[in-house]
Amino acid sequence: MTMRFTAKTRRGMVALAVAAGLAAGAAGCGTGGDDGKRPAQPASASRTAGAGPSAQEGQSDKPLAELRGSDGLSLRITSAQRDSGGFVTINGTLKNDGAQSVVIPSALSGNETEIIKNGRSLGGATLVDPKGKKRYYVLRDTEGRPLTTTGFSTLRAGDTLAVFMQFPAPPANQVEFQLPTFSSATLPISG
Repeated sequence: MTMRFTAKTRRGMVALAVAAGLAAGAAGCGTGGDDGKRPAQPASASRTAGAGPSAQEGQSDKPLAELRGSDGLSLRITSAQRDSGGFVTINGTLKNDGAQSVVIPSALSGNETEIIKNGRSLGGATLVDPKGKKRYYVLRDTEGRPLTTTGFSTLRAGDTLAVFMQFPAPPANQVEFQLPTFSSATLPISG
């Protein structure tokens, strides 16, 4: 799919990527007391023991879909929101349901050279509009970085990671979500 972008659109996408990155970083921050010690795990991963994660704004506790992947990984999709800028943002939680640490499969990044060179991500995710017979890939910023959660490599047993993916908005209000190594799911798009 070839797209032409104007300078204004590129600036908007970069600003959106920065905002999304800040939001993802803030979501990974712990809410517990600060005793001055650094956590033994990445800030973006959290243990599910104790208080569970609260629902993000505009999301319900009931997921839109729960997908099973390889090596005990699961993806719980909590929202698929269309915005006025012509984008769809999918939010969810990646979890290691297994008994051992799991190296996140590189297949989740997809097979496009431009995305792979930017490290591990969920850049291999796609939305399929069955009526329009079109596939929508994760958006990229002007540097070729995917507009999705990046920079993760391992999840310990029981750990979760808040994730997001942003796509061009299909005209359909219901799409099929696909991520390599995971089962697929039909998602309603709100907004």
